[in-house]
Formats: sequence, structure tokens, C-alpha cells
Amino acid sequence: MAMLLQPGMQSPRMGANGERGPTPTPPGTPGTPHESCSIAPLTPSQSPRSEARSQQGPSFAVVVAIDFGTTSSGYAFSFTSDPEAIHMMRKWEGGDPGVANQKTPTSLLLTPEGAFHSFGYTARDTYHDLDPEEAREWLYFEKFKMKIHSTSDLTMKTELEAVNGKKMPALEVFAHALRFFKQHAVQELQEQCPALPERGAIRWVLTVPAIWKQPAKQFMREAAYKAGLVSPEEPEQLLIALEPEAASIYCRKLRLHQLVELSCRPPSNGLEAPHIDSSFRQAREQLRRSRHSRTFLVESGVGELWSEMQAGDRYVVADCGGGTVDLTVHQIEKPQGTLKELYKASGGPYGAVGVDLAFEKLLCQIFGEDFIGTFKARRPAAWVDLTIAFEARKRAAAPSRSSPLNISLPFSFIDFYRKHRGHNVETALRKSNVNFVKWSSQGMLRMSPEAMNELFQPTITHIIQHIDSLLKKPEVEGVKFLFLVGGFAESPVLQRAVQAAFGARCRLVVPQDVGLTILKGAVLFGLDPGVVRVRRSPLTYGVGVLNKFVEGKHPREKLLVKEGRNWCTDVFEKFVSVDQSVALGEVVQRSYCPARPGQRRTLINIYCSARDDVRYITDPGVRHCGTISLQLDGDGGDGGRGGRGGDAGPARGRREIRASMQFGDTEIKVTAVDTRTARTVRATIDFLSN
Repeated sequence: MAMLLQPGMQSPRMGANGERGPTPTPPGTPGTPHESCSIAPLTPSQSPRSEARSQQGPSFAVVVAIDFGTTSSGYAFSFTSDPEAIHMMRKWEGGDPGVANQKTPTSLLLTPEGAFHSFGYTARDTYHDLDPEEAREWLYFEKFKMKIHSTSDLTMKTELEAVNGKKMPALEVFAHALRFFKQHAVQELQEQCPALPERGAIRWVLTVPAIWKQPAKQFMREAAYKAGLVSPEEPEQLLIALEPEAASIYCRKLRLHQLVELSCRPPSNGLEAPHIDSSFRQAREQLRRSRHSRTFLVESGVGELWSEMQAGDRYVVADCGGGTVDLTVHQIEKPQGTLKELYKASGGPYGAVGVDLAFEKLLCQIFGEDFIGTFKARRPAAWVDLTIAFEARKRAAAPSRSSPLNISLPFSFIDFYRKHRGHNVETALRKSNVNFVKWSSQGMLRMSPEAMNELFQPTITHIIQHIDSLLKKPEVEGVKFLFLVGGFAESPVLQRAVQAAFGARCRLVVPQDVGLTILKGAVLFGLDPGVVRVRRSPLTYGVGVLNKFVEGKHPREKLLVKEGRNWCTDVFEKFVSVDQSVALGEVVQRSYCPARPGQRRTLINIYCSARDDVRYITDPGVRHCGTISLQLDGDGGDGGRGGRGGDAGPARGRREIRASMQFGDTEIKVTAVDTRTARTVRATIDFLSN
């Protein structure tokens, strides 16, 4: 039975200003006098029908993954002819003390005119060397990825604020950064493989937090289009990978050279498997006797598969990054070793940036919030220098550390404070009564280990509480391992806290290349997008429909009398429920009838809720989150040619468009077909134009 859409719920028609339309396919032509956004009333529809679709895609010569992080970013690639070899990007120039991996800071520098200047260490160092007055004119962006997560009304016109307070469209900022990675990656690929075609040979993968909503995922796709990674006409060349999911894919394929037993209890099984050689066992035994045990450390390399990771095992991946902490729960399936998500992705803004904010709050407590605000605005480059100095000491923090940590204050900070307040920073420290922070004669803030660890506590408390809440869910009962990944997972302070909280419940595992786990996993995902076979829907999705009005069941205020029949308005017709298991390739189908012959476009409003017991689209917590657009061609009676009014003749009956929606991928996708002509109807889904 075809579904008829509820009247009055359509979105405004698309502007005719030539702007490109929503993901994943390009829009049709601008509006014409015959285009209509009208949609007919909704009638009850049959239950959703699921059917498996084969994941047949084009072949690619190479997969390039870009891990676009809050604090650091990088890329890696693998040729499809040799998928076991994952190549990391070239070593970046510059670097920070204590940072050993091959990523670069997520820092972008634009000229005063808004043109691209540099990215990464080069951007940061160039900005540092600018004259203070000159620096106030340049646009320097850092940690800007968090804005996409925190913005509740994200659109294509959302703006980002540079360090100097100037604003720029977020889409342009992200496009500049992605274009930088594209140029570097393509240049490196062409040097290694001169015969590589310029078009169509690369499948690109972008990583995003699993807790990001659909608008943020679409935003990254639009930024990739703008950066020229792929064409909007070829959306399948770009995959969106969920960060903890990518890490899970990598962890599932870990091979061992060494496994350091650092847990507080002896292993229960598997570690004495006969295929682990004697040198490995001796090394592990020596480390076990060293009594420095806290976690497992796993080194990826050539060797046997970790004997404890078996089909049927359940494990949690905690992706602790710069901006967010993402949690996912997977089970390894038999016999192919595919992954099944057991509970919807969860997490929050509990990344390492929280420690930076705690440090800034401490500075405000010592020197005054008004001064810190003025210093950031008047000396933005010097403020960046101060945050870099703190970052280096933050990485040196450890629970067992007994010596103080010295943080260099830029000369401009000391000088600016004396001119602004009339006394020196040493006096400010003395007056503040802040414990555990002193002034050294070398011009440094001397923080006790207790003071540094205290800065970690609010963020770590959030992480511990969230993991604890997840492990108590009945759906994740029987979890054997907790993988700690991401840049923040390198912190001994975080490792010790997680081990203390959960060491008795499951094994804590930290890959040795923990900062590159997501990047390598994203490459593996690009090589085999079907590895995660089942996901959980993060929200309940549906549309507003008209159902036959039933006295005593439906509220009177929902009664609509149309053509002599009583209808109940605003009924929430569910596509998929929150935390519902959805297999990759499953589709939910609905059929729609255009309101009148000759209609050129049908818009279908999508609603979502974090609850499962939704009855009406007006219920609390239900919101309009997106729009499906079906671009019709004529009235369909002649296969889309001619197409005015009733040219095809009334005998052919009412036109029916069958839309198929996929909720089991990392992005929601929609396709459509005209059931009468079997011709594909151009279908797009837009989450950014609300």
C-alpha cells in the first residue's frame, strides 16, 4: 500500500541560486514553474520490509584514510594489491617533546585575506613567529573540530572563530584542511606509483566520532566535496568511518610480537597457547615479575593472532581523543570474523581538551579571568605558545611522578601582566592562595604532581562514569576486554584510573601504537566496508502520517476531517527504533504517491527521537531532523519524457515511488524507484538545511 504524506509538513522549496544540494548525490536543476514541493496526505502504510542488498562497489587502486582529530591529524594508505601493508604518511617537520607518532597538529593558518597559508607544525610555528600586532590580523584555527559536535543547529553557513576573534565559514575551514591532506597524500602516492590514475583510483575515508549526529557527518562529506577529495556525482568514493569502530577493526586484527601483562591479576586462559614462542613467553615472564603491572600492551606486527581474541568474544573500545570519548561494544561473529555492534555508540565531550580547559581555569584563578581574556585577545600567538608549553608537561604527568612539572610562561605574558596589573606574576601567585603551584626563578610555573593530576580529575571522572554505565547495560554482559585507544589513551594518569576502576571486571588492553590505531583501522575499513555487519541505530527515526481516527484511542485535538473521512494527524510512523540492530544492506521501504500529476519533486520530512515509545511527531523530544527529496521527472507516465499534467493519460493509474532507506551503514542513505517504469528516481537526504 502506498503511503500518502501528511499535508502541511513539507519543507520550503529549494532555492534557485545554483547552490549544490545535499549529500550524497547532486541536486537537480533549479526550480521551474512546474516544480512542486507539495505532498499528499499520509495514509497507513504496511510494516517496513527489509531486504538484503549486495554491497557491490567500484574497484579502487588505493585506500587513503584521513584521521581528522581535535588536536592532531594525519593520513595513511594501503594499495588494494597489497592490503596487509598500511603505509603511514611521511614524518612531519617540527614536533613536540614527548610526541612520537606521525601526526601533525590540527592547526590551520590563513592569511588576513582568508587564503590558505599552512597547516600543522608549519602553521603553528609560523603563527608563533609573527609580530604580535601582525598576528592579530592572521586567522589561526586550532581544536576547531569540537565546534561541529557542540553546535546544535549545524548548517552549511555555521561559522568558526579564529584565535584572534575573526569568524569564517566552518565549511571553508574544514575544506582548507582536507585539501592540504589530499595534496600531500596524492603527491606521495604518485611518487610511489607514477602510473596511478588521477581520477577514480582512490577511495577516501574520513574519520568522525561515533557520537556525531547525521548533520555533522554530512557536514564532513560536504567539506570533502568542497576540498575536491571526490565529486558529488561519485559519493561512493568517500566513506565516513566511525572512530571507535575503526579502532575496533584494527584491534580485532592485532598480531603480536610481545604482550606485556600489566594487569593486577593473572591471566585466566589463552596466554600459554603453544604457538607463542619461548622468547615471547620469557620476555612476558620477566615483565610480569617486574611488578610494574597495570595494563596489557600489545604491539602490532607480523606474528600469530592473539589467541585470546576468538569468535564470540565481546569487547569494548574506548576511543579517548582530544575532544571526545567514544565507546563502542562489538562481538566477533562466526565464521567470517565480522563484527556486530551490541549497544549503540555512546560517549561525550570528555577528551584531553578538558584538561586544557582545567588549566585555563587555574590560570584565571591565579591571574584573573578578565586578564586571561584580554591576553588571549591581544596576544593570541603568545597564548598559543603557552598552551603548547602546557601540552608538553601534560604528557609528562604520571601517577607515580614525584618531581614538580615546570611550565614556561612566555615573556610577553609576564610583561603584559606587569603592565596590565601593576605588579608581577610572582605577586599574583602569592595573592591567589592556589596550593601546589609556585613561581620559579627561571620564569616558570612550578606545578606539583598533585596539582597536575588534579587537572585531569574532572575529565577522567566523566570517562569512568560513562564506561561504568555502559558495562552495567544487560546488552553488554560478558565483555572480556576493554581496549583503550586514541591520543588521550597514551596518558598514564588515564590508564591508571581506568585500570583501578575496571581491572576486576575485564582486561584493559592498550595497543602500543595507540595514537595511530584509529588511522590504521580506517584504512582497513576502506578496504572492507562490510566488516561491521550489524550496527545499532542511535535514534528512533520516522515520518509524520495520517491514520484512521479511532474514538477513545486518539486525542480529539488530532482529529482531521478530510473528504468526509476522519483522520488522526501527526502520527509518528517509525522506520527504525533507537538501539535497534540493523544489518548492513538492510533497507526499510515505503511507497509514496505524488500529490498530483506533473509534480517535479516530493519532500518527506524525517523526525527523530532518543526515545522508543514515540506516538506523535509533536511528542516531547521529537524533532524534525532532515528531509528526503525525491526528484521526479515529469509524471512518470511516459518514462519521464514530456511530463506535463496528465499527458500520459489517466488510464495508467496513480504514480507510485518506492523509497528504500538504509540505516545499517555509517550514514543514512536513500534510493528510490518509480514502480511503474522501474526507472531510478534521484533521491537525496539532507540533515543540514533545517
